[in-house]
Amino acid sequence: MKILIAAVAFGAVGLAVAFVVPSREIAVVMAILLLTVFLFAFEVVGVDVAAVSVMVLLGLVSAFSGPLGLAQPLVPSSELFRGFSSNAVISIIAVMIIGAGLDKTGLMGRLAGTILKVAGRTEARVIPAISGTVGFISSFMQNVGAAALFLPVVSRISARTGLPMSRLLMPMGFCAILGGTITMVGSSPLILLNDLILTSNKALPAEHQMQSWSLFTVTPIGLALLGSGIAYFVLAGRFVLPGGGHETITQATNTMEYFSGCTASTTDCSRWWCRPAARWWTRRSTTSSAAAACA
Repeated sequence: MKILIAAVAFGAVGLAVAFVVPSREIAVVMAILLLTVFLFAFEVVGVDVAAVSVMVLLGLVSAFSGPLGLAQPLVPSSELFRGFSSNAVISIIAVMIIGAGLDKTGLMGRLAGTILKVAGRTEARVIPAISGTVGFISSFMQNVGAAALFLPVVSRISARTGLPMSRLLMPMGFCAILGGTITMVGSSPLILLNDLILTSNKALPAEHQMQSWSLFTVTPIGLALLGSGIAYFVLAGRFVLPGGGHETITQATNTMEYFSGCTASTTDCSRWWCRPAARWWTRRSTTSSAAAACA
């Protein structure tokens, strides 16, 4: 019902925009943009399926621009797939491959024991240990992937120490985001901006060209942000972190088994904290299985 209401609302906005824009081309672009936002926001289909579907829709609208009454195609056919040649796209794909490799090695499982040996069992020491580790890992892979890979580690630490998992997940999530700013690899926006600088320099004279960023150009800023985030949760965590008793926790030896437990029962509301990352992992696993079957 919620998706249906949202679809009607987006459709009404699209119709309202169509009556105020100056040309039919702009109306079609706005309609496609609203459709894209709707598919991404409500996950009617997978994010990857939505992205490819919108790209195909742009191609079809451009191919049939004449019957649709458009003065010219929205996107030239020669430019339709140009995004796949972007350095940013290849870099993000490579980072995802690195994340999958880290999971397969079993490295994340061993981190739990190491953190417990170093940090002990007190919250004031466990939180900075977890946050610093996931921040370091997210500097070399995507933030969502780092958080997803680290969820079984937090689960195991919570089970061994008796600390509520809800008080460990929030610092881990925020520090995964902040850790992505330590290097160019960990942040998709930084990768895109660097690629945009390279593209813009081609149209600028030599004396006005901008300097692109290297791998560790943003490291001082990223370390300051990560350190500030860890310090905030250590000092103010007792006041801002959610409390509560010890949650029932899914036990697993690796990330795949962990999310299999999280997604096995869709009616278990006690595991709300793992659902976004579980959806990410399920989509990635399904894509990997399909690719293996085709191979």
